[in-house]
Amino acid sequence: MRLDILNHGYSAGNKALFTVIRLFSGHALPDAAKITFYRSDFYGNPAKTFTQQAMRGPSGWSVADRELMAAYVSKVNECAFCIGAHTATATQAYDDAPRVTATLEDLESAPLEEPLRATLRVLGVLVRTGNITAADLRTALSAGATAAQLSDALAVAVAFNTTNTLADVFGFTLLTPKGYTAGARFLLKRGYGG
Repeated sequence: MRLDILNHGYSAGNKALFTVIRLFSGHALPDAAKITFYRSDFYGNPAKTFTQQAMRGPSGWSVADRELMAAYVSKVNECAFCIGAHTATATQAYDDAPRVTATLEDLESAPLEEPLRATLRVLGVLVRTGNITAADLRTALSAGATAAQLSDALAVAVAFNTTNTLADVFGFTLLTPKGYTAGARFLLKRGYGG
């Protein structure tokens, strides 16, 4: 059930901004962006800052790799809105739809480098169980992931576990394929900071 705040919990200025964005882009502002305007001091601004750092800050992972992590975490969480958004963004970032699709369908047979595959396994364990062990991390390290890469991947998981939960609790409206494609272009061009 969609919570009413996504439709009516905004100031007149924010509503005007949403209208301008729709007029210029041809698409409504996705709920994932709209929610950052509601109580922006409590959730929106800190979430944008954290997610921008996790997804676009310095990292041993490429932007495409981190978008694939976001899509994978969303897939494990079964969050339809975020699966669509980050599958589209990872696909554009890699310019390789078959790679992204294969990863989300079967991690073990997907055409991935072993450090990324091992890191995605760790994220899957964390999302499914809420816990990872030193052994899980050692396995990823032995596959070639660095400690810094694992830390960065865990930040992606934190950001998208939160976003997945909000998307499902608030009932984010699913986008059309064109809407996800437009959103992916925006995320790749502008990032998560607003």
